[in-house]
Amino acid sequence: MSSKPRTIDLFVPGRLCLFGEHSDWAGTNKAMNAEIVPGCAIVTGIEQGIYGTAQKGEHFIVKSTLPEYNGEMFECEMDMAKLKCAARNGGFFSYVAGVASYMCEWYHVGGIELTITGMDLPMKSGLSSSAAICVMVARAFNMLYDLHLNTMGIMNIAYWGEQRTPSRCGRLDQACAFGVNPVSMIFDGNEIDVDRITVKKPLHYVFADLMAGKDTVRILADLNSAYPFPRNEADRTLHEALGKDNVSITDRAKKYISEGDSEKLGALMIEAQELFDKKVAPMSPEELKSPVLHSVLNDEKIKSLTYGGKGVGSQGDGTVQFLAKDEETQKELIDYLENVKKMTAFPLTLKPKKAIRKAIIPVAGFGTRLYPETRGVKKEFCPVVDKDGLLKPGILVLLEELEKAEIEEICLILNREEQAYYEDFFFKPLPESHYSKLSDSMREYEKKIGRISKKLTFIYQDEQKGFGHAVYQAKDFAAGESVLLLLGDTIYSSNSEIPCTVQLIDAYEKYGLSVVGVQTVPLEKTGNFGIFAGVWEDKEETVLKLTRIEEKPSSTLAREYLNVPSRKSSENYYGAFGAYVITEEIFDRLHQAIDENITNAKGEIELTDALSYVSENHGMYAYVVDGTSYDLGNPESYRNAVASFGL
Repeated sequence: MSSKPRTIDLFVPGRLCLFGEHSDWAGTNKAMNAEIVPGCAIVTGIEQGIYGTAQKGEHFIVKSTLPEYNGEMFECEMDMAKLKCAARNGGFFSYVAGVASYMCEWYHVGGIELTITGMDLPMKSGLSSSAAICVMVARAFNMLYDLHLNTMGIMNIAYWGEQRTPSRCGRLDQACAFGVNPVSMIFDGNEIDVDRITVKKPLHYVFADLMAGKDTVRILADLNSAYPFPRNEADRTLHEALGKDNVSITDRAKKYISEGDSEKLGALMIEAQELFDKKVAPMSPEELKSPVLHSVLNDEKIKSLTYGGKGVGSQGDGTVQFLAKDEETQKELIDYLENVKKMTAFPLTLKPKKAIRKAIIPVAGFGTRLYPETRGVKKEFCPVVDKDGLLKPGILVLLEELEKAEIEEICLILNREEQAYYEDFFFKPLPESHYSKLSDSMREYEKKIGRISKKLTFIYQDEQKGFGHAVYQAKDFAAGESVLLLLGDTIYSSNSEIPCTVQLIDAYEKYGLSVVGVQTVPLEKTGNFGIFAGVWEDKEETVLKLTRIEEKPSSTLAREYLNVPSRKSSENYYGAFGAYVITEEIFDRLHQAIDENITNAKGEIELTDALSYVSENHGMYAYVVDGTSYDLGNPESYRNAVASFGL
């Protein structure tokens, strides 16, 4: 009996250009005129978008029961020529056909059946609904046929697919592939570079359909007439506005978003609009006069609720965006725009990823590999010399790492009978006879231990059912927050001033999904680690979008399926570093594994299973930590740690 085809859920948001409109196509002209300054833009996905499900099929089919589609569907053989023809014919289905034709031409794929199940994305409002559906098709092919494309790869395929339609969109439209997260984009001739921006404080945007109308084709034709070579002073002014002036604005915008400075960001929106009106609008005076846009921007009621506002996309009387002062003024502004101005308005709140406040450290193992030492000493208390020259229990070194990372609450998962061991060390005061003999510096260090102890919480693992089972005991402690997970018998040494755990937290804040720390391991040692494979997500090759996870694979399996080539080496294997940032989805999968008895051959609940499941269904990243992890859990690695750590 054949198994039911795998079905995947999809969501792709629309996109909103915050700064740098028109600079994408202007920057591509650098390929013909070296004097042109590369284009720069700040773009974000929005909260509204397109929802769908997809599964493999014999043909390429797109269908929907939504009223917008009037019961229509698109079906075509996976034939490049037929799909290209459909793309050239125009209409909504031309976009999906364009992407499918590109996939058919360049990849060995079969068909897919895509069902669009929902859409709350405003159409024809400068928010790129066409780009969203193109990204959705590219992502469906990638996931269903395991093409191992990173986000940039999906974005590029969506772009080239749309180029096969009459649309001829700009390069920034497909930024929706990066989700509801602002990105900085640079357009240098045929090259494009994208960098995620970390949001430090909530930014409360409102964007609205001005309900007026504009001729985007006319605007683009008027502005394009100045490229690639300026013919007169007006053309040179446009080059300046979309070139060096725009670079100055987008550089500052990125800085203010990263710093969470809403007031300066709003003021910059006003400055950007004034620059556009002065230097760009005269090139298309009829379409960019924008009376409705300017009447809204100059409305005193709106000014009192916002830090600033500007046009969207090609500008004109299409869509407007504002940066509200807070959540309440955001709601008040939407109410005013809809009920007084009779415009359709939407909220967009760019939020910082939840700061990591909590850490979990399972320490319930018996330490059998360190017998007979562990007859009397818990393995986490085996001593090492730290970088400050002090001899410390390994667990204390680890807890100091968390203090540097500004972790507020720490959960130790242990056996119930071991609690007294930890309480004696962390909570029992030193006898006065001992304390009186300490130097002043050591008395200060004793206070430090006291500060750390106040962060500790004990949770018990009463049954030894595997590492995943131990982690699950902290579900209530996590309380829905993303948390740092460390191994109790591992300590870390950074190669820079940034602690290893801080590096991992920074990666989470930038990418927003679960992150596992990894390090390179020799092929012959892959059988000792969980091994993580994926595609490089960043140009520095420090972040992998995971495609496969295997627990202690053989060298044969690793060589065939888990190698990750890089610019430095054609052969790389990445093993677990012993540090993770895990999200609520990990706990949900562990809960399911416990309920349904999803175990390994030893009957244990594995963390690796949860990681694999979440990676496949929600996405996950691996971060190559700039540092070394030291395993204190077996004699050989412990000897290495004693000899090397702290030097």
